[in-house]
Amino acid sequence: MKITDVRVRIVKKDDSKLKGVASVTFDDCFVVHDIKIIEGSEGYFIAMPSRKTADGEYKDIAHPINSDTREELIKIILAAFDKEKEKPAE
Repeated sequence: MKITDVRVRIVKKDDSKLKGVASVTFDDCFVVHDIKIIEGSEGYFIAMPSRKTADGEYKDIAHPINSDTREELIKIILAAFDKEKEKPAE
C-alpha cells in the first residue's frame, strides 16, 4: 500500500499545541482524515484520529499496525506540514 496524497491544513491558534490537521490518501482509493500535528516539548508529532470512550479514555479509530509504517507516515506528514508552513500567507 502506498501513500498517494497528503494534504495539510495549518491551524492558526497561538495558544494551542495543535498546529495542523492532515488527510492521507492510500492507493488513490482510501483516505484517513483528521490526523493531528501537535507541537510537543521534543518537536512535532502526529496523533491519529481518535474518539473518547465512555470511561474518558481516547482510542485510535485508525492507526498503523507496525513501526515501519508509522515512521513512514510521520515522515511524510511532517514533510508536507513543513512545506505548507513555507507557503506565503493568504
